[in-house]
Amino acid sequence: MPPPPFVVKAATSLHRAVIKISGGRVGWTMGKMPVIELFTTGRRSGQQRSTMLTTPWQDGASLTVVASAGGSDQHPAWFLNLQADPAVLVRNEEGTTQMNARILSGDERAARFDEIAAKYPNYAGYQENTSRVIPVVVLDPA
Repeated sequence: MPPPPFVVKAATSLHRAVIKISGGRVGWTMGKMPVIELFTTGRRSGQQRSTMLTTPWQDGASLTVVASAGGSDQHPAWFLNLQADPAVLVRNEEGTTQMNARILSGDERAARFDEIAAKYPNYAGYQENTSRVIPVVVLDPA
């Protein structure tokens, strides 16, 4: 069962606080995955929104994020935002970078998701918890 939205918001706020309080020395990894702060433009408000995400797959400067929402039947807001406007900002321990989001589809999405789920089985569990196909998004430097 996916976590309630208030739990996700609280965890994101706590994660940001840990990074800020530690001066960026702590919080940029979760488990063995790098963590980013993803900034999107709100699809209705037009205002900048941010969330903390893990990046289970990297290829050079390109990062992959998974819109799992913990196995929820609804896409996370950040995914809906980048669908509407794929220009995003990504902050990590190295700094902030302008990036473009590309949503994978078909065989490319299936292959990347399978590779991620093989390394991090929690993603396979999220997919089992929902009937929606969990989106996989590549973030490429702009």
